[in-house]
Amino acid sequence: MIDLSHHLDVVASAPLVRAEGKVDKVVGLLVEVSGLKAALGRELEVEADGRRLTLEVIGFRDGKLLAAPLGPTAGIAPGTRVRLRTSEASAEVGEALLGRVIDAFGHPLDARPAPRVGGRAPLYNQPPQPFARRPIDTPLGTGVRAIDSTLAFGEGQRIGLFAGTGVGKSTLLGMLCRQADAEVIVAALIGERGREVGDFVRHAIGPEKMHRCVVVAATSDAPPLVRVRGALRATAIAEHFRAQGKKVLLVMDSVTRFAMALREASLAAGEPPLTKGYTPTVFASIPLLLERAGRDAGAGSITAVYTVLVEGDDMNDPIADTVRGILDGHIVLTRRLADKNHHPAIDVLKSVSRVARDVSTKEHTQAASRLREMLAAYEEAADLMQIGAYVPGSNKHVDAYKAQEDVIQAFLRQTPDEATPQSETIARLCAIAEKSKR
Repeated sequence: MIDLSHHLDVVASAPLVRAEGKVDKVVGLLVEVSGLKAALGRELEVEADGRRLTLEVIGFRDGKLLAAPLGPTAGIAPGTRVRLRTSEASAEVGEALLGRVIDAFGHPLDARPAPRVGGRAPLYNQPPQPFARRPIDTPLGTGVRAIDSTLAFGEGQRIGLFAGTGVGKSTLLGMLCRQADAEVIVAALIGERGREVGDFVRHAIGPEKMHRCVVVAATSDAPPLVRVRGALRATAIAEHFRAQGKKVLLVMDSVTRFAMALREASLAAGEPPLTKGYTPTVFASIPLLLERAGRDAGAGSITAVYTVLVEGDDMNDPIADTVRGILDGHIVLTRRLADKNHHPAIDVLKSVSRVARDVSTKEHTQAASRLREMLAAYEEAADLMQIGAYVPGSNKHVDAYKAQEDVIQAFLRQTPDEATPQSETIARLCAIAEKSKR
């Protein structure tokens, strides 16, 4: 028998040969690297002023790698050595993340020691296969009456929250984080101001609910791909807890800034712009991110709420239009309602849940339809009422609304610290619908 132990020891003790290249030039948000081969999405490492900087390969040009930095590029010079990292991009996952606030790299932002996690999950994971997804047939209570009554959520649903600035988007997200019937909350704050991260943790979530939350923050001052990675890391963490059989609520504020970050990086790589400067990469990446949420073949689920910023309340914005076509429903917050101090400023008639019928009883569905009919009829007759031209009795739905206007308005309005059990919400809705028939 041949004894190979000595040869194996020699191989094991031999120094590893790492693939290396060099920096050719840095232009804006782009680092050109020559002498190295790597696939899209792979990580590179460069030393600048005694610190290590990570780059991500985002394209190729004339045989060179185009890489986007995941940090400040100060100190990088032509000829600086660049190494290929052996491991693929991944996120640390585990129970130790609960109650923590981390950045896009998993580093703690809450002035506490780094969480000791035992596992890793790929950042660029694939969505579940279509026939591997269990149907959405279980309701998810949110504690928000306007949602649980007319826009019922289901476990594993993906919802868009469409809003302009200053209409109560963050407040509603906080209500969902505190009140939703979920075991784990993963909040991704992408492109937000640094001050808003602390405010969201302290006020929107609150210390009493933080024990079941993981917050991933990539603020507006971070490089574009760091903001992108914040969204990917949060999704990977949510996928881990789903694989553990948990009911997960993933909230991302906002998918618009995720798209803007991708636009910055892809334009720097020379990709041609399309609508409003957004590149093909943006429109290809959004479905890959959003489709990762939902149910899979296991017992867990990811119910996801993605906020979409609509400039000037324009619902036909290219990102808003793309996201709306992918998700299982959308909630529209309007300035018209916010200006009337109607909070949450949910426009029930402009909002829809595509799974509401699948997770609601027949009685609940009929009552929700009745309320929508009354709201729609009253909105159409509002101009006539303002000038005193409406004749009572000419529209039964308008008359039914007027008879319960105060009750309906009190039902749809809600303070941020007020939570209503789903069963109570449905009972009150059915009572309104029943009274409207008289």
